[in-house]
Amino acid sequence: MKGKKILAVAVVAVLVIAMALAYSAYSEKATAGMKHVTIEVVMADETSSVYTVDTDGEYLIDAMNAADGLTFEGEEGPYGFAVNTVNGITANLEYGGAYWAFYIGEEYCNYGVSEQPINDGDEFRIVYTLAQ
Repeated sequence: MKGKKILAVAVVAVLVIAMALAYSAYSEKATAGMKHVTIEVVMADETSSVYTVDTDGEYLIDAMNAADGLTFEGEEGPYGFAVNTVNGITANLEYGGAYWAFYIGEEYCNYGVSEQPINDGDEFRIVYTLAQ
């Protein structure tokens, strides 16, 4: 019985290491150096504000912090920084059924803002979205 437990623990350890290596190998990497990034914020009434940012930051949260006039709030969660308020407007999925959706180009961002890599020329959209 003790041998089976040791074998099970060893198998789990190998799987965890393999998953960590796969994540490291296949996850999108941030690029170093100066980048020119555009961030568009689209409100519930479909009005929008566009921010152009020049930053040497590596992640979307860095560009958001560098965007003059863009404000946001949120909290650290299990998947990185979770944004719940943008430019003074709070979107709360539990109370009101809304959330802030993040896009790079026309595609949903694959990562949270603290983990979403940015590259020169990227165009991001932050859209107030009602859940369906």
